[in-house]
Amino acid sequence: MAKTNQIFAYTETRIKTASQGQLIVMLYNEAIKQLDHGLELLERNGGGKKHPGSIEQISKSILKTQEIVTELMVSLDFEQGGEIAKDLFSLYTWFNQELLAANINQDPQRISSVRNMLNDLRSAWSEIIATNSMEGIGHPAAGLNITG
Repeated sequence: MAKTNQIFAYTETRIKTASQGQLIVMLYNEAIKQLDHGLELLERNGGGKKHPGSIEQISKSILKTQEIVTELMVSLDFEQGGEIAKDLFSLYTWFNQELLAANINQDPQRISSVRNMLNDLRSAWSEIIATNSMEGIGHPAAGLNITG
């Protein structure tokens, strides 16, 4: 029980101290993890036909991913993001449509397709974060001036 509380506290601190880019990568990581879990269950159970309870678990994984994709959608800034934000919104909408169909039909192909695209987006965001953090090395941080 104590270990669970420690893990929860660590995770909570990690989320609270993460940059916006890091939070986006965390969302992508969780979405990919959920889809991997759903795909594993589909593969292991022949689409859930052997164990009807696995259909519920597969569905939960897909629904969790849809919630994450929706969170990514509402976090888009159309003013600053311009055309990229519009394109991401369209892509996220398509992801949710594909996941809905995948959930109804227990379709591993659709799940894999969305999973792979999420992975590509995660890689792009990770690269952006790494590039931006490298640019900040050796430069003073902008913002608060405490010298008066």
